[in-house]
Amino acid sequence: MTENSSDPLAIALLSEIDTLEQLARGRLQRALPKGMELSQFAVLNHFARLGGEKTPAQLARVFHVTKGTMTNTLKKLEVAGWVHIRPDWEDGRKKWVTISPAGRAARDYAVQSVTPVFEDVLEGMGRERIRAALPFLRDLRTHLSNDA
Repeated sequence: MTENSSDPLAIALLSEIDTLEQLARGRLQRALPKGMELSQFAVLNHFARLGGEKTPAQLARVFHVTKGTMTNTLKKLEVAGWVHIRPDWEDGRKKWVTISPAGRAARDYAVQSVTPVFEDVLEGMGRERIRAALPFLRDLRTHLSNDA
């Protein structure tokens, strides 16, 4: 295939990924508790699942956003009391971020809010069918991440 030609399968895959992302984001954002943005939920969920501390730069890499974008999200989370941001005691230029107890509670409440939104998908598509698709989706994510 030449550089200027397009592969219909590649375009179809791109279109489906784009549409799924828009639909899922819209559903999630509408279901989140008032005042919580999807980007904030994602950071809280990351910490709730994996624990520990991360720098804003590490979080920016994890979420494939700029450091400025992540700093903006973290400031909003800190104002809400959902994360703690502390200086690095050895390198004054660095900061470390971790989820607060209030952040964990907000994340847990958000999970309870969004779970019913996807119950109809799980039931309509079939739990086993979705469970079987997850390895493919993880492989796709890994492949796309490696190309970034």
